[in-house]
Amino acid sequence: MKIITLHVLDDSLEVSYQPTDGSGDRQFIIAYNSEQPIGDNLENLRLKLAGLDVDAAIVDNALSYPFSDTVVGINHQRIDIGLAITNMLNIPVVSKQAIAAHGLAAALQAKRTYLSWHLDYYGQYQGKRNYGQEAMLTVGNGFFGLRGAYTEAHADADNYPGMYTAGLYDQLTTNLNGREVTNEDLVNLPNAQALSFGVDHQNPFQIKAADIQDIYRSLDLHTGALTTTMLVQLSTGHSLEIKTTKLANFKDWHRLAIRYSITPINFAGSLQVYSAIDGSVVNGNVTRYNAFDQHHLRITGTSQQPDSIFLEAKTRASDVGLAIGSHLTGPGKGMTAPTDGRPHAEQQVRQMRSVDVQPHQTYTFEKNVVLFTSRETDGNLLQAAITDLAAASFSDTLSSSTTYWQRRWADADIQIKGDITSQKLTRVNLYHLFSAVQSIRSGKIDASINARGLDGEAYRGHVFWDEMFDLPVFALHDPQLTRQLLLYRYRRLPAAKKNAQAAGYAGAMFPWQSGAVGDEQSQITHLNPLTNTWDPDYSSLQRHVSLAIAYNVILYDRISGDTEFMATYGLELLQEIAQFWLSKTKLDQSEHRYTIDQVMGPDEFHENYPNAESTGLANNAYTNLMVTWLFNQLVQIRQGLKSATLHTVDAKTGVTDETLTQFNDVSHHLKLDINADNIIGQFEGYFKLPRLDFTKYRAKYGDISRMDRILKAEGKTPDAYQVAKQADALMIFYNLDAPQVMGLLKQLGYPLPSQALAKNLQFYLDRTTHGSTLSRIVYAALTAMAGNMDQSWQLFSQALFSDYYDIQGGTTAEGIHLGVMGAVTLMSTRFYAGVDALAPQLTVNPHLPAAWQAVKFHQLLRGTRYTFDIDHHHVTVSADHAATLQIGQQSVSLKPNVSQTITY
Repeated sequence: MKIITLHVLDDSLEVSYQPTDGSGDRQFIIAYNSEQPIGDNLENLRLKLAGLDVDAAIVDNALSYPFSDTVVGINHQRIDIGLAITNMLNIPVVSKQAIAAHGLAAALQAKRTYLSWHLDYYGQYQGKRNYGQEAMLTVGNGFFGLRGAYTEAHADADNYPGMYTAGLYDQLTTNLNGREVTNEDLVNLPNAQALSFGVDHQNPFQIKAADIQDIYRSLDLHTGALTTTMLVQLSTGHSLEIKTTKLANFKDWHRLAIRYSITPINFAGSLQVYSAIDGSVVNGNVTRYNAFDQHHLRITGTSQQPDSIFLEAKTRASDVGLAIGSHLTGPGKGMTAPTDGRPHAEQQVRQMRSVDVQPHQTYTFEKNVVLFTSRETDGNLLQAAITDLAAASFSDTLSSSTTYWQRRWADADIQIKGDITSQKLTRVNLYHLFSAVQSIRSGKIDASINARGLDGEAYRGHVFWDEMFDLPVFALHDPQLTRQLLLYRYRRLPAAKKNAQAAGYAGAMFPWQSGAVGDEQSQITHLNPLTNTWDPDYSSLQRHVSLAIAYNVILYDRISGDTEFMATYGLELLQEIAQFWLSKTKLDQSEHRYTIDQVMGPDEFHENYPNAESTGLANNAYTNLMVTWLFNQLVQIRQGLKSATLHTVDAKTGVTDETLTQFNDVSHHLKLDINADNIIGQFEGYFKLPRLDFTKYRAKYGDISRMDRILKAEGKTPDAYQVAKQADALMIFYNLDAPQVMGLLKQLGYPLPSQALAKNLQFYLDRTTHGSTLSRIVYAALTAMAGNMDQSWQLFSQALFSDYYDIQGGTTAEGIHLGVMGAVTLMSTRFYAGVDALAPQLTVNPHLPAAWQAVKFHQLLRGTRYTFDIDHHHVTVSADHAATLQIGQQSVSLKPNVSQTITY
């Protein structure tokens, strides 16, 4: 085993390293510059260590801290050098104390296990960076999401204790520069996690850098518990350790629980614990929205019972009622909290407990919170809150959360051997995916998965096409949950039909941004932060969102085998969507080709043609190919349904034999723009646009991911250039697979040679700025298809780290990106492990990254549970029912619960 040893000096790190070439021990010093930020010093360390081939690291003089064994003091600062080095070199780091207690091998194994199951942050951070960590540490159960803020914090430039419940929106109109602008927002609920302490009846403690010695936050993915340990030194000289644990209840999903433990270090005296429900909150998580009216709540009442407080409110426009209750228990005496001098006192309700304390004794309090709204609860909300709160306890919520996650990990975990970081962040992704939606499975919550989960307010909490990247993950592990997410769309089918009719089309036109009722929530203007001007926003022309919905319906049917859903809901959705696209086609009689115009593709940089009076583009390749695929799928799906079902659905949707004939004609004659080099044009006329000199723009601006904003700031437009935000023309290769796409092209009369994918891929990579987090993961899949594993791994790694490192410079602060989390998760099993449950037949063609030794996971496909264990040479597979699948070139038949190992 190759190990480096770190010895911390006053202002530097001494590194000892023994190379494997026998050249003898090496030592070098890495200076630590106290005038630089910690991050810059760690980057210097990374550059120095990057070339070393090591398996582990030892810190030989770490400080003694209860929450980590690798915290060191250097130049009057403390950092967790173990966390930093693990992130940099993907190796475990242990202290000499841990080795002395457990031995080197056991200490390293324990640290590997810990790192793969915990998301940790050490230290106090400010601004967007802390906002982003709060989003990453969100605790939720799909009914509510509670950002991982300190309970002692109030919303300010550094902290944002937001709380959201699935599907609760409110619309407000603001007059802005003479324009009436209406926005629908996912509502930030009253701050019910507010909990703090005071000494000797002084003012309650608030997060303040000068008073905090240390903070360590740890999200335990095993149990869903977020624990914050804080060492406080007040200006009065009082020292305390504060330990806070937050949990969401998955069984009784109206509940959350907080355990608050306080240990006085150097004093005896009187200690107060203050609990509040603060209704004076606004939607303030996204700075660029602050020009709009963000006051969505009207407090309608507050009340108090022994040890309990309650707040009632309604949303201002949507008139949704809500009731929140909080119960505080613990040692000491319950007292009425003082109210004098508090701002917005009429919008808050508080309680407190007071206890006499002794040094080095721990005093533990529990705050249980319940939330009810009129969306999912009939009758008196306050009474429902009172009743449920009486039964709530921290231990019950801990048991519920632990039980849920044990079952979820037993089913959905992806075990990656040989790569600590990929293992941890894959589990973080799965944690966010399921905690964002799980309670929707109950069928009592009318909501779906929004692009940022219940972790922030970006995109105003709306539902986009991002669900297309998440629903396959859910379908492979929890079909009932997936069914409920799809029913959100079905319930909005009447609104989609109304949208289509208003625009002059048939069928159903689903909105690009969907919220409460399914009308279009996209803005018509967009604020360019580089110019501080309002530009037209044509994003609602991304009609391909309806194709994503159709894709989700078809993939759910294929994965789950839920024939009742297809017969009752799915076929109706598909036929209404198909009729919308049929009504958008225009026939050119001279060449018998159909055109679809006035659309935008996934790229988003191109909204219309330069200097054109009309909006949108014609014959977007992704859109036309997906329409062709949808029409083909309808033929196959109809063949598998009973004639009575077809008769009922056809009568309801107005589909006739003539309609079916038109579907067939269009699916063979849609127009594409393909040049002489077999490059698929992103849209008709794409090849007439000039290229941009990316090298010049990178030299001038550095980050050019949002090239659209840069060009507009220069008085230009991205419409006029061959530049893309993300995958567009090739996106369908991600949705389907190369053979299916090549078949669609051939069906349309555009046969391409087998090597065309690689050629097209390089063409578009050269023109893509990756302005969306989804871009890299889609291209990672495409480059893996093309056999370029090094490039695929680079793109995959960037996508994997995108929220953890907040690579877009602050967007994670506004909520994590669930689309890329789902895509990264599916990438691991579908493209790297090669298990393609989305293909017409279950196939296995592994292409494991070099950094992974093996990967193991389960998947549920049409009622059969498969277990795959795949390394670089073998596939071991079993199923709980007899099954047949294709592994490489071999057809493999499985007997129930009997594993087979195939060499590939």
